[in-house]
Amino acid sequence: MSGAGFTCLVPAFNEADRIAAVLAAVVGQPMLAGVIVIEDGSSDGTGRVARECGARVIRTAGNLGKTGALLLGLREVSTSHVVLIDADLSGLTQQAVSALIRPVLLGRAGAAISLRGNAPRTWRMIGIDYISGERVIPRAVLAGHEAELRALPRFGFEVFLNQLLVTRGEGIAVVRWPGVASPSKRVKRGVGAGIWADVRMMADIFRAVGPMDCLRQIRALIRLRLPN
Repeated sequence: MSGAGFTCLVPAFNEADRIAAVLAAVVGQPMLAGVIVIEDGSSDGTGRVARECGARVIRTAGNLGKTGALLLGLREVSTSHVVLIDADLSGLTQQAVSALIRPVLLGRAGAAISLRGNAPRTWRMIGIDYISGERVIPRAVLAGHEAELRALPRFGFEVFLNQLLVTRGEGIAVVRWPGVASPSKRVKRGVGAGIWADVRMMADIFRAVGPMDCLRQIRALIRLRLPN
């Protein structure tokens, strides 16, 4: 895709122990024009670690949640495309990031979504993770939707984005990342707090689009998925 440029956004809340490994794969990645970490009101030095790794850091006013953090970061993007990467991944490499970007860069796909090695078994079986946090999208997909984004629940971003991608109707590349994993909330926060965090996340998703809409999204994304 002639003239395409890619900026990486990494929303991060209390990820000081994990974010350096992620930034090692994206800071200086030859396909990326820049890396912006949106430090979402962390109390553990996440922003300091990110700056030491060479990323540009934007700090939110308090903890906004993922949707609010990404909206703040999107205002700073001037490239044609955005690469969204979660801050807690393990096993991420520059090569994995290249594999995610390449289908869009070459014009083979309108967007790309990762399928991590430890994604839920159901998502691996059907071949798409509809709430994956690692994506490559045209910045234009979100243009004009700022008010809707501001109104979303804290974890409503991915499913809202799915709706926009489905409406756009372009092919989506699903890029398998067998060596990349995301820790469960139970690992990060403990069993009780992790379960509660998962419940709140799913409640946000269903407030954003509704359970049946999630199923319709999955079917529509599968139809848009390009053959490997």
